[in-house]
Amino acid sequence: MSAMFYLVPGLIATLAVFTAYRTVRRAVEVRLAWRGGLTAEARCLRAYTTENRDSDGGHTGSTWHHVYEYAAADGRTVRFEEHHGSATRLEGDFVTVHYTAAHPQRATALAPGSVSHEAKALAVVAFLGVIVAFSIFFMASAPV
Repeated sequence: MSAMFYLVPGLIATLAVFTAYRTVRRAVEVRLAWRGGLTAEARCLRAYTTENRDSDGGHTGSTWHHVYEYAAADGRTVRFEEHHGSATRLEGDFVTVHYTAAHPQRATALAPGSVSHEAKALAVVAFLGVIVAFSIFFMASAPV
């Protein structure tokens, strides 16, 4: 039974660290795309939402997803999906995307220099850090 005092918080901490890694990785990808210097006009092929639900099945929020397609500078057609986009962007809209020549599939349609994107990423990582710290504290104070 005492193993549960280590297993469950350890699993929660591991999930929080993985989520923080993914958040930081995407924030870096977006920043590199902004600094990549290449832009193209992309068309929004699909816009949809997914609903986030809690364990009781209650609605906790929605996430906007957009699928874009554009022609890269080398002539390749690139299609990518971006989460947390603008709710006002609809199928058929044209937007400017930013990308790097090395990784055109990691493009972004977010406006360059968006402080809110980086602030959200920082807030998520800080919150996940609190979860990890609490999990470690809980494991350290668990009965032996």
